[in-house]
This record gives sequence, structure tokens and C-alpha cells, in this order.
Amino acid sequence: MPEGAIGEILWRPGPERVAASALARFARQQGFAATDYAGLLAWSNAEPETFYRRLWDFLGIIGERGTRTVLPGPDLRATKFFPETRLNYAENLLREPDERLALIAHRDDGTRRTLTRRELHDFVSRCTQAMVAEGIGPGDRVAAIVTNDVEAIALYLASAATGAVWASCSPDFGPAAATDRLSQIAPGLLVAVPSYSYAGKLVDTTASINAVADAAQVRRIVLLGSPPAGASYSRPSMTLEKWVAPYSPRPIAYHRQAFDAPLAILFSSGTTGKPKCIVHGAGGLLLQHLKEHVLHCDIRRGDRLFYYTTCGWMMWNWLVTGLAAGATLVTYDGNPAYPRPERLLDLVDAEAINIFGTSAKYIDSCHKAGLAPRATHSLRSLRTVLSTGSPLLPESFDYIYRDWKADLHLASISGGTDICACFLGGVPTLPVRRGELQAAMLGMDVATLAADGAPVAGVPGELVCRNAHVSMPVAFWGDADGSRYRATYFERFPGIWAHGDFVERRPSGGYVIHGRSDTTLNPGGVRIGTAEIYRQVEIVPEVLEAVAVGQDWQGDQRVILFVRLRDGIALTGEIEQAIRGRIRSGATPRHVPARIIAVPEIPRTRSGKISEIAVRDTIHGRAIGDDTALANPECLALFRNLPELAD
Repeated sequence: MPEGAIGEILWRPGPERVAASALARFARQQGFAATDYAGLLAWSNAEPETFYRRLWDFLGIIGERGTRTVLPGPDLRATKFFPETRLNYAENLLREPDERLALIAHRDDGTRRTLTRRELHDFVSRCTQAMVAEGIGPGDRVAAIVTNDVEAIALYLASAATGAVWASCSPDFGPAAATDRLSQIAPGLLVAVPSYSYAGKLVDTTASINAVADAAQVRRIVLLGSPPAGASYSRPSMTLEKWVAPYSPRPIAYHRQAFDAPLAILFSSGTTGKPKCIVHGAGGLLLQHLKEHVLHCDIRRGDRLFYYTTCGWMMWNWLVTGLAAGATLVTYDGNPAYPRPERLLDLVDAEAINIFGTSAKYIDSCHKAGLAPRATHSLRSLRTVLSTGSPLLPESFDYIYRDWKADLHLASISGGTDICACFLGGVPTLPVRRGELQAAMLGMDVATLAADGAPVAGVPGELVCRNAHVSMPVAFWGDADGSRYRATYFERFPGIWAHGDFVERRPSGGYVIHGRSDTTLNPGGVRIGTAEIYRQVEIVPEVLEAVAVGQDWQGDQRVILFVRLRDGIALTGEIEQAIRGRIRSGATPRHVPARIIAVPEIPRTRSGKISEIAVRDTIHGRAIGDDTALANPECLALFRNLPELAD
């Protein structure tokens, strides 16, 4: 295979690393060779009863398992997992309350705090008692406007311990965005940071707190810190310190519930309408996350696990479950490049981080900023880098192995809020191939289908999952008859979960993501994934980022490319020619845009993803479903009524 090609092997785990991995041990216990991942994957899908029973035992789940592991239904959604089980999510995370570190919490203002596993248990105990005294119990909702910090994790676990249902937003969600999400679920309690720091600025959240409290008519607001001077709240409020003051630590009375009892509500992006409230079950998230942590990421007891995330992104829930694997969580709240671009890389060395998780965009931004931590940092502890949020560019694979560290497991992973887990991701016993996600995850019968439902390989198709999986949502909140749920996942290909990604299965068994299928371009009737264009454009030195959309034009569709250029650079004919040439040579002539337009800003969701749908709808003069889902909705004005799109 030529150097620099998609699929070129960039890293291969050594025999000792393979043999020491949890995945190899699990494979051997099932009668497979340590490196026979394909066989293990096929078995996990063919024999789900045995697979999930043995997975439960291997991971050491605490709870009453029962005898049945899978109870098939008339369709995938009706399948029941562990129908006799009783467990509690928090009980599994707070096992072994000892003096090992549980949390190392950083903020961008330089604050560093730590909690041992004993201290975290005791903090959760006090919060749990306060919740029960507040009247919060099984099935009640706890809403949160919180930063990724100690208090948020403790309160999430307290909510889980009581059997309540947690739903959180990050504090950068404005009043409308926070209310659109949290008021839908009628919470009884609102916990919130009264302010937060970002890049040296203190931001007051009073307006968001009051908007949610009024819309939901919450019984109480618990403030995670002192309120700003002059702040007043529309519902009864109390600081967390005073709220837990009457209670001393004691053993936690964990409320064990059914496997599919609701644990958390996550919210869809809302770019096509009011955000969907996606209800996830305690058992499904616990088992799925631990499978990914222990088997696919090879997280070991005592490892230090970091993921850059906010409490409004599913990766926060994923990160927190790492406590059940015995990991120490390293958290960070604030601007990842403050006060200097290397801030997160500094943390790797300072805290001896073993598993470093981030977004593909962060890796690309480090690359474009010229950061070369291999020359400036030790990274001795770093064993695995995880990337998600958008497809990781092939050039970013090269960058990590050239400028970060040659010997590490780089795992590009993909799933989403819908399952709060992954369909595709890392396999620590397999080689890493340039531009590819290594494989489907165990227990996920992933396939790619053509528009007519026929399986395809070697060409892009719709990503589907043909079996039931434990982290399918329990329900959508407010969707009593399940019609929205079924329409979202099971109408595209009846009876099969359609995830909405446009994906190619490679000869290696790995995958390349070409973008979201709902934003797939279709010039001349040929389907093109937007990621295929981004892979080429973002190599051009002058381009920082881009968004490609299809414009309906003269009975067909043409490709429009918007680019954000480096400061001080204008879009010249020479740069346009370089962009077109790169796309033509790196992809196909059909990928070449009809128009290239420079813009100073590109709209992003609050989890940092480029919103192609918002741009597409704006250039067509269509209303945006919910612009509060965007972090920068004001920039949509840059895309309206453009003369370049009129001819």
C-alpha cells in the first residue's frame, strides 16, 4: 500500500501489549485467539445471551443479575436485556471507597482540586441525603446547569443513587436554550453554577437559572457556589454548602432498580426542531460504557482518564462511568487553549494521564497551530488517544504519530447522543490504519446499506445496526406511544436501526465516515459525504475550517463550499484554484464545489460540531428549527441572501 494512503498501517500493538490487554483476556476466555477480533465480534452478535452474561461477569457488575440476559421481542426495540436484574449505577461507580484518587479537577483559571474515592463517596452520601429530604426519589428529575467539575459528578451520582433521573446542560447555554431542554422534563430540583469562568472572564448565569426555574416551577434551586453580587432568584434557593450541612457521611442506601430504569436524559442538538429528550437506562449505560472502557480502550484500575467535554455532551456521562473501571478521572473546565495553546498537553505530563480524549477538531487545531508535543513534552504516561465529534482527518492520524508519540493507540470513535455510546471505535489488539475507525464494537451488528437496503462494502452507505443493543434509548420523554422514537430510528429501513451516518466499510474491517446522511450532497444524483470534501480542503494551509452544503439549483443540486481562512488572508483566485485542485485530485471532479465563499465564522452546535443543516437551510431561506441549539446563531446572517448564490 502506498505511503499516505487510506488504510496504511501506522501503528501495531506489540505482542506483550496485546497479551496484557483486557480484550485479549476476554477473547481467550471465550475460546478465541487474542488477535481474532473478527471472530469475537461475530460471536458476540450471534450469541447475545452468552455474550452479555459473560460480559457482566467479566466486568464485575454489582447487582442481582437474574438468569435471563436477553428476552427477544417482536422487533428490536421491544427486546429486553437482563429482565430480572436489579442494580444501581452509582453503586458500581463508588465501589471500594478508599484513599486512591477518584477525581483531579482542573479549571482554566488554574484551580486544581482532588478527591479520593472515600471523599467522593462521602460527598455523594451527603448529597443523596439532601435529595431525599428534598423529596427527590425514583423517577423524579434533577435538572442541572453545571460545569465539568467535582460538584456536578457528585450530584449526578447522588441522583443515580436515589433512582432519580439526571439531565444537564453546560452553563454556556443561554436562557432559551437551557429552558427548551430542561423545562420539558418537569424537574423537581435545579442544581446550577451561579457563575463560571472562561478564558479569564466571569460569566453570570442568573438569567438562565431563573428562566429554567420559572418555566419548570422547580421546588428548589441549589447553587454550586456563592451567587454574584445583586443576584436574585425566582424560586427558593440555597447554596450547596448549606444544603448538605445537616448531613454527615454514612453508607449510601442505593436504590436498586430494573436494568432499563431511567438514569439520564440527554438532548438532541435541536437544529431541526425542539430538542428531543432521549432517556437512557442505568444498566445499558453502565454495561455499554464499561465494555468500551475496559475492552476497547483498555482502561485499567489506577489509570488516569481524561476527556475534554462539557456536561452538555454525552462524552461527560461516558467519562464519569470510568470510575467503575477503577480509573482516576482528570477533568477540565474552560477554554482548552487558555492561557496558552498547550494547556491540555501540559496536563498530560502534570497529571500522568494515560488515556487522553478529545475532539477531532482539537487535534486539527493543534496541527494548524504548529504544536509538536513530541519535542516539547514528555508524554511518557500517554498510552491511548481517543478522538470523536467528527471524522478524524487522515492527516491528523499522521500528525499524532509524527508530532505526538509514535507508540500509542489512536482510536477514532463514533456513536452519538442517541446511544450515549459507540457503534465504531478502537480495538487495542488490532493495528491502527490511516483514516480508519478500527472496527465495530462488540455486540453491535453494524452494516452499511445502499438506499434500497442492500448491503454494500467498499463504497459509502447508510450505517445501520441489525441487532438490539443495550444502550438503545429507553424512550423519548413525552413520546407516550413511541411514534417519534420509531420514526427517528426504524422507519428508514423497517426493523433496523438507522443511525444517520454515511459510512464506508473498508477491506480491513475498519470504517471511514463520510458525514451525516441527512447532509449528504447529491450533485447529478451522485451521493457525496461532506467529510470527503473536508479531508481535502483542510489540508490547504490558508483554510482553518470549512462547511459544505448542497444548494438546490435548476432542478439539480450544486455543491457550495464556505471557508474560514487564517487571519489576514483573503480568498484570492489562486487560493480558490488550490482548493479546487486539491479536491479534484484527492477526491473526484464531482466533489469540486460550484462556488467557494469566504466567511469569518461558521455556525457550531454547543457541543462544537459544525452545523451543516443550519447553513443549508439558511441559504435556501428556510427557518432554522431551533437556533438556540447553536453556540453562535448570529453568524447565520453571513449566509443569507448571498449574491454569489443567485447565479
